Amino acid sequence: MKSVRDIFKTGIGPSSSHTMGPSYAAKYFKEKNPDATSFEVTLFGSLSKTGKGHGTDRAIKETLYPIDTKIIFSNEDLPLKHPNTMILKAYKDNTLLDTLNALSVGGGDVELEGVKATESQELYNENSFTEIAKLCKARNIRLSDYVFEHEDENFKDFLNEVWRTMCSAIREGLSNTGILPGGLSVERKAQHLFNQRHIDESPQTRENRIVCSYAFAVSEQNADCGTIVTAPTCGSCGVVPSVLKYYQEKNGYSDDDILRALAVAGLIGNIVRTNASISGAECGCQAEVGTACSMAAAALAELTEMGIDQIEYAAEISLEHHLGLTCDPVCGLVQIPCIERNAVAAMRAINSLSLANFLSGSRKISLDLVVKTMYQTGKDISHLYRETSEGGLAKLYKQ
Repeated sequence: MKSVRDIFKTGIGPSSSHTMGPSYAAKYFKEKNPDATSFEVTLFGSLSKTGKGHGTDRAIKETLYPIDTKIIFSNEDLPLKHPNTMILKAYKDNTLLDTLNALSVGGGDVELEGVKATESQELYNENSFTEIAKLCKARNIRLSDYVFEHEDENFKDFLNEVWRTMCSAIREGLSNTGILPGGLSVERKAQHLFNQRHIDESPQTRENRIVCSYAFAVSEQNADCGTIVTAPTCGSCGVVPSVLKYYQEKNGYSDDDILRALAVAGLIGNIVRTNASISGAECGCQAEVGTACSMAAAALAELTEMGIDQIEYAAEISLEHHLGLTCDPVCGLVQIPCIERNAVAAMRAINSLSLANFLSGSRKISLDLVVKTMYQTGKDISHLYRETSEGGLAKLYKQ
């Protein structure tokens, strides 16, 4: 597997697949063709069907500025290697200079056809949770120790910056009110959730309200093109920070404790990305919010010093009970149902932690099996429910 760093990317929302990935491809292509006087970018599949709502055209044009750029939203039904496919062409005085096929595969990662990948080398010999758990048990080390041994000497500094950015997104999200851009007239609700204490509020009710307010805060920042950290994507960026922030405040965990939890969260995301997908366009929202919930549950289990089997069970429960979750963003915006879904997944991660604390010894299903099942389920889901906005809520909702 590659570095856990690739799971946590700091960038501008609202979509890692639709804005961050295409921006990276455009930047590479622009630098490769400095003599170009114009560009043409054709978007296919999910990039075409929901690119307007996600701001794909804006992100590409901003990256290629000041060179004149034409964006084409193709309706051709072509066999694609990945649902998020784009073709970039560079021209000089109407003469074609260069062509590049780019696949935005999820989490901000891009595969450039014909270009040898140079991003990050393989750091981990083990590719499954089973392999990793066996090694950690034999050496009597925690999963976070395993991650820190494989990453470079600056990895903790990297995670520290990730955590600061996550906390900043929560803080900024709670401080902002108003209507999110895009035309749906979705109102920011994070501040209202945070401040509106119930008259007979129990500890459980307060936990639900605060965790959800944090998840709303980050997701609303993402929807408003704010700075967030993919965990593992932009659309699922609110789950991990919300539960870790709440548990740190509730139980007094140090930032170093949080970094260990983040390391394990990243490891789970890495396992899913390696063996399945974190792309909503490829496997539906189970690949995004489902993976984020699994990451969050495993992070909490590490934070509370559970055993490796309990950590696996927490992660497995979280992903298993997101199987089949569709990606049907209304108007192609990362707002409905995405924002609420982050909050629901955050609470599910906490519930998974509780179950794992009591029942890990009786489990029958491994995390690796659920990851494999998620990928197969995603391939079986109709394209209408894989970030095309052609089915589900996106089809039936009327303004």
